[in-house]
Amino acid sequence: MQEENIFELIDGKKYARLRELLSEMNPADIAQICEDIPERELPVIFRILPKELAAEVFVEMDPDMQQLLIEAFSDTELKEVMDELFMDDTVDVIDEMPATVAKRILSQTDPKTRKMINQLLAYPDDSAGSIMTTEYIDLKKDMTVEQAFDRIRAIGIDSETIYTCYVIDRSRHLLGIVTVKDLLLNEKTCVIGDIMDADENTAPYFMEMGMHCLFCPASRGETLEEACAVHGVPVEEMLEKLNKHFAE
Repeated sequence: MQEENIFELIDGKKYARLRELLSEMNPADIAQICEDIPERELPVIFRILPKELAAEVFVEMDPDMQQLLIEAFSDTELKEVMDELFMDDTVDVIDEMPATVAKRILSQTDPKTRKMINQLLAYPDDSAGSIMTTEYIDLKKDMTVEQAFDRIRAIGIDSETIYTCYVIDRSRHLLGIVTVKDLLLNEKTCVIGDIMDADENTAPYFMEMGMHCLFCPASRGETLEEACAVHGVPVEEMLEKLNKHFAE
């Protein structure tokens, strides 16, 4: 019935009510509905979505639909969508696009982000690097518990574990962790940033592997991968130690 209402709203061009209805839906469900929307209407529908929801819906779409939207976007719109995506999602989108479309996406990213994207794209298929960002559950600190569970359901099947979730910022820097137990024991409207555990007991693992700059201000902006590369430490070995610690 809800899907029928959506198409009635589209036909009647009742976009305010349509935005309200779509905003209450799961991104994956919206992407599914978009498959049945006429191509000429798709950019219009996408533009009425709240910015963050639009990015989440975009990730759930198949590559052909993503390409159709990218070609319809202005440069400003394309940049807004890309800025809302997690790095691994951006890489996945670019990897599926024709060269001309990929080049346009990259042109809307800043130099630092572009460099990181190109590094991730350079990993061979099926290598540890190519799947590095899809083996764990990553969450944003401003997500609610309900949104966190939606993401766990969406990507959990591809994750090695769903019990421990890593809270990261837009540049994929680790902010802290939450467990599924933490999520279950809090209200669905509770914000992740209020319940995450920034575990200070992990410092010895970094120190024993020679990473003595842990408390240097400059190191606070490094990703775990970058820090390991600087010190010649295998990132997989460090991740194994941290995961064992968090599991205890």
